[in-house]
Amino acid sequence: MAAPSQTTATTTHHRVLLPSHHHHRAVPPSLLRLPLRAARRGRLSAAAAAAAPAASTAAPSEPAAGAVPGKPTVLVAEKLGAAGLELLRGFANVDCSYGLSPEELRAKIPLCDALIVRSGTKVGRDVFEASGGRLRVVGRAGVGIDNVDLAAATEHGCLVVNAPTANTVAAAEHGIALLTAMSRNIAQADASLKAGKWQRNKYVGVSLVGKTLAILGFGKVGSEVARRAKGLGMHVIAHDPYASADRAHAIGVELVSMEDALTTADFISLHMPLTPATNKMLNDETFAKMKKGVRIINVARGGVIDEDALVRALDSGIVAQAALDVFTKEPPAPDSKLVLHENVTVTPHLGASTVEAQEGVAIEIAEAVIGALKGELAASAVNAPMVPAEVLSELAPYVVLAEKLGRLAVQLVAGGGGIKSVKVTYASARAPDDLDTRLLRAMITKGLIEPISSVFVNLVNADFTAKQRGVRITEERILLDGSPETPIDYIQVHIAHVESKFPSAISESGEITVEGKVKDGIPHLTKVGSFQVDVSLEGSLILCRQVDQPGMIGAVGSVLGEENVNVSFMSVGRIAPRKHAVMAIGVDEEPKKSTLTKIGEIPAIEEFVFLKL
Repeated sequence: MAAPSQTTATTTHHRVLLPSHHHHRAVPPSLLRLPLRAARRGRLSAAAAAAAPAASTAAPSEPAAGAVPGKPTVLVAEKLGAAGLELLRGFANVDCSYGLSPEELRAKIPLCDALIVRSGTKVGRDVFEASGGRLRVVGRAGVGIDNVDLAAATEHGCLVVNAPTANTVAAAEHGIALLTAMSRNIAQADASLKAGKWQRNKYVGVSLVGKTLAILGFGKVGSEVARRAKGLGMHVIAHDPYASADRAHAIGVELVSMEDALTTADFISLHMPLTPATNKMLNDETFAKMKKGVRIINVARGGVIDEDALVRALDSGIVAQAALDVFTKEPPAPDSKLVLHENVTVTPHLGASTVEAQEGVAIEIAEAVIGALKGELAASAVNAPMVPAEVLSELAPYVVLAEKLGRLAVQLVAGGGGIKSVKVTYASARAPDDLDTRLLRAMITKGLIEPISSVFVNLVNADFTAKQRGVRITEERILLDGSPETPIDYIQVHIAHVESKFPSAISESGEITVEGKVKDGIPHLTKVGSFQVDVSLEGSLILCRQVDQPGMIGAVGSVLGEENVNVSFMSVGRIAPRKHAVMAIGVDEEPKKSTLTKIGEIPAIEEFVFLKL
């Protein structure tokens, strides 16, 4: 079987002259439902309400003893601060089970809606498969997520959140503590004195002033280490292919190549995640490039160093000293040559171990998990599209519009399946660089895929599911002249190479086309095929194509009234008088099939379709 084609986002730009005349109303707080702490962090994801299903697709399980029916269940698999547990218990049933074996974890997970771990619990594909679809959120109480299988989480529609800010300072402080302790032989001198020895000459250290510190990985922790090292009078350089030169310059740090970092540094501090690209990044080959007598600090991940190679570098004198808080296997073996080496200072993974950091991480991850279970915006989601807070606030009503247009378009496809090519058009007076459409594209994808997918689809796995179905999604920008009073004038969704159950939805280009705008903060449908309409996208919708003649609105309205179906709005669009028109009717409830049949029997009605929004 051929592999499905990949979902792609191709962007093109056009300039046309169209008026932009809609005013943007302030977004109501109820639409955002953004936790205060998340707002302060300033990074939001597209998790939103779709991050978790309203009801699990898994078979129902018996609640744990003492559990409150109707509340979600959160399994806390590793120790969490009391403040975080208190928050969780106010919202959910909390099961604190520490030190679970893989078998025990798989046995418990079908009863859980969320799982919270630190670095010691591996959350692999087997865990997501064992959950039977119930697990909606995995919270990592800390920064690194290399112990969570993100691909498996995404495939199973499970949101993964972490706590990226609370322990940043603690980790940076520990890195500096190891740097200074190593450079002055603090641990060795302490042990010697406690053993009854007075060896001042043996433990002569090295000064930090004027020395070059290379930071490999210039993220949050790396940046904080740099600030503190500058205060110690060190010359700081950094290597990170994703770091901003402006941000580095603001701190007084020079970004350099990996080669320059390795060959010029007196001290090297590691601050990158463990990935296939960083696994054993420091090895025999890279140690050979370093200055003789270099000193290594690692408070990131043990696997980024080849520990056997580090022992060889220490024995040869290439590396004078190492200070390590993390190891490839934790805890390391009691007879580990690296741990027992006289020129190595070690701590048992204490980077985040301050009272303040532990409580901060507990609160941060508890808030993230609770918010995700509520369907709120997850500021720290690691497997969902991320957009800045100010962009999310401005685009909030367009997010609703985007999903509804996707949902509307796919329901117009005859049979629902066979979709291979979708184009999304955004019309805006803003320059392409000033319009972030990632969130909108994710919501359109969700709207397109969820009604025709056999599995639950949310923003986490929408793109994956689209790829599995071989759907290719492209994006197009139309640049409007005029003042950009609103971020977007209109959005169009085009589905090519399909037949429609409502042929009038086929535009002149031969594609199913729907268009929408935001008016006074409310999503509106403004075009179906080549017919202009204007109806609010609320409730459900009946589309009718009829001969444009007097009495048609009354005829359809009478049928709905007789069947006790409440009409919330109605709009008629036509291409020319007395030809053909499309009537869009909003209804508060789904009409019976017999009611729809009666509408179809009205002589001037040529076709109709009922659509759930």
